[in-house]
Amino acid sequence: MERTTPKVDTKNMTVRVTSALVFGVFFFTLLWFGDRPWAPWTYLALLALAIVMGVHEVTHMAQVRGFNPSLGSGVLVGWGILVHFFLAVGNQDPLPLWLVFALGAMVIHFGALFFDPKLEEALPSQAITWLGALYMGFGLGFQQKLFMLQGTLPKTGSRVLLALYIITWFGDSAAYFVGTFFGKHKLARRVSPKKSWEGALGNLGGNLLGAFLLVATVCTEWTVVDAVALALLMGVAGQLGDLVKSTWKRSAGVKDSNAGSVSIPGHGGMLDRVDSLVFAAPVFYAYLHFVKGFN
Repeated sequence: MERTTPKVDTKNMTVRVTSALVFGVFFFTLLWFGDRPWAPWTYLALLALAIVMGVHEVTHMAQVRGFNPSLGSGVLVGWGILVHFFLAVGNQDPLPLWLVFALGAMVIHFGALFFDPKLEEALPSQAITWLGALYMGFGLGFQQKLFMLQGTLPKTGSRVLLALYIITWFGDSAAYFVGTFFGKHKLARRVSPKKSWEGALGNLGGNLLGAFLLVATVCTEWTVVDAVALALLMGVAGQLGDLVKSTWKRSAGVKDSNAGSVSIPGHGGMLDRVDSLVFAAPVFYAYLHFVKGFN
């Protein structure tokens, strides 16, 4: 039997690349000026907007199943976690996480007592509110934490944040093309039938390529061991994050998590953009903290 050559949606790819270039110019400009006083605040505002979009998508998927999580409460708690990471520089911790969680519990649970018209779904609704807040708050909060890092190289935070994006995006791109043209063996048939083991290996190859490129250009203090370790750790974490989001969409019975909300042309919703980063960023910071000694 003759094997049909896979086709790439060139129209969607054109939109996808154009959108990526627009966002790329913005991110690279922001990171280039990473040592300016306004840069962390600008990135904070950008992540705060991303939290609104991400929590909205989580809320929407839950509403499809008849639950009633609180968008406002989820966003407020997510913002609290984000601000904690923004303010916690070095040994300073003016907004500790215990305080964020204590205030968040009051907002989510006490708020539901007065404003939730579907209290018969209180348990899953409030649990999903916490899920959206923690998922977006920690996932993006660690990105803010990376941006605030200071080291021996100029604009250390900008360098490591760029590394997070390059390693993850190189992996995502390689997974798409390798999976499209060579994918035969299903990776997680019950979760995402289009994903293959070949695409997963291509992802790791893209991660390694991105990491070695960074060692040669931006993160020159890294060793080859650092590059390989970070590429493999972040690559596995990122792919698992992608599958987690796919599991949520399948459980909600929706094709797109951003249905009814703002989407990024050619890239889907906010969850589609951050699903790998949400898990890769904490892994990246953990490596920098425990292996490289960053706080």
